[in-house]
Amino acid sequence: MIPLSWYLYLSAALFSIGLFGVLVRRNAVAILLSIELMLNAVNINLVAFWRYGNLASMAGQVFAVIVFATAAAEVAVGLSLIYSIYRRRNTVIADELELMKW
Repeated sequence: MIPLSWYLYLSAALFSIGLFGVLVRRNAVAILLSIELMLNAVNINLVAFWRYGNLASMAGQVFAVIVFATAAAEVAVGLSLIYSIYRRRNTVIADELELMKW
C-alpha cells in the first residue's frame, strides 16, 4: 500500500510545476495547460484524502468530479476567448494582450 505522503508529494510537485508554468509562460494556451495541471494536482489531493480518511461517503470522488467539470468548462471558455483574441489581434502572447486599455 502506497503511503499518503507519496500522493501529497506528487500533488505538490504537479501544483508547483503548474504554478511555475502560469508565472513564466507567455503563451496563453500554455498558461491554460498549466492551470489544468494545477487542477489535476487538486484532484489527486481530494481522492487521496478520501481514500486514506476511511470515510464511508464518496465525498472526495464527488468533489473530484466537480473539479473535472469545472476544468472542462474553464478549457472551453478559455480556448474560445483565446481563439477570438487571436482572430482579432493575430497573437496569443499574454504580454501583448492589453484588452483593457483604450
